[in-house]
Formats: sequence, C-alpha cells, structure tokens
Amino acid sequence: MPMLFESELKLNRSSLHEQIVGMLRKMILEGRLLPGQHIDEKMLCEQFEISRTPLREALKVLNSEGLVDLLPNRGARVAGTSPHLVSECFDAVAGLERTAAELAAEKASSDDLETLRNIQEEMEEHYRTNNEVDYFTANDRAHALVVEFSGNSILVSMHARLMTKIRQARFAGLTVPNRWHESILEHREILDALMARDSARAGAAAMNHVMHTARLFKETHKLALSQ
Repeated sequence: MPMLFESELKLNRSSLHEQIVGMLRKMILEGRLLPGQHIDEKMLCEQFEISRTPLREALKVLNSEGLVDLLPNRGARVAGTSPHLVSECFDAVAGLERTAAELAAEKASSDDLETLRNIQEEMEEHYRTNNEVDYFTANDRAHALVVEFSGNSILVSMHARLMTKIRQARFAGLTVPNRWHESILEHREILDALMARDSARAGAAAMNHVMHTARLFKETHKLALSQ
C-alpha cells in the first residue's frame, strides 16, 4: 500500500467523508493504487487517523463510481477490468456520445450551453495550472452534461454505466504527450458545434474525441484497431 504525502494527511474534520473520497479517488486515478489491489483499510485508517466507518462510506461512493469493488466479508479492492472490455466500452461510449451530442445540439437550452461554456473555462484553467485531477473531474462533468442535455434518459443511464469502466483509462490518456492539450481543443470543438446548433458537427466532434482516447488506449495495450 503506498504511503500518503504529508499534505494529504491533514483532514478537515468538517468534510471528512468528502476528503477521503477525493484522496482515494486521486490515488486510484494516478495509479498509486493499482487495478486489482486489495485496499488495506487498517493502514489507511492509521494514516488518515480515522475510524473505519467514514472510510467504508467513502469506499461505497467509489464503488458506485466503478473505481472500487466491495467484496463480501473480504473488504475492498481497486476495480480492474480486461483491456478488451475497456476497448469495447470505448467503442460503445463513442457511438452513444455522438447520438447524445446530435440531440443536445437541437434540445439544449441557452442556459444549458452556458453551463457547458463555464465548465470549458474551468477545464482550461485547470490545464493552465497543471491540475490533472480537477481537470478530469470537470471533464467528467462536461461529458455527462452533454448526454444529459440530449433529453434521453436511456442514453443517460447507459452512459453513466459505461463511463465507470473507462474512467482509469481516460485519466491515463492525459499522461500521453500532447493529449491533454488535444483534449482541450476537442472539447472546444464540441462546444462550438453545440453553440452553433450544428447537430452533425457536434456528433462527429463528440465521437472523434472519445475515439481519439480509445485509439491511444488500444495502442498502449497493443489491441487491434477495429475502426
């Protein structure tokens, strides 16, 4: 189990639960807790200086996000999945986000689009300050909102389930040289297309953005591209 940095051990007791969730999420996304690794609750409790109750509540949240598997009578482990399944999930998300963006270009309100514009500005600020974790959080929200603004509850439900399977792969993609900058530009293109109410362009931009990350993942894992 990796040790925590000193700054990570200073918990604000008024928001203990949220901070534990945030720190464990960061450790998983950054690869300091690896897929399939058993989570040593006793060690974490000692490092955080907390009881097991808030830790286990945090693990439940991470389980709902697809980052942690809860094992009956055996604690918890970092979620892991096969590269082949992750690849298939990327393909599915790409098609789903294309359809959602096409619908959002037609259905999103002016306030909806303003919300997306604000999130784009937030992502770009995190990029400028090299804050990967907060960027990724805002990025997640942008993807989810585009799907939400499609007005299709089935797409929203399917998207949420699939995104849990590719969360770690998406975060890892930011470490590929130039990918973070490219991601910013791709999100700008999606936003511009939505603001222009250009359904076809928005859908193509959303799909291409997801498939760009998917290609990087497939190349990393030496999977055959099936474009």
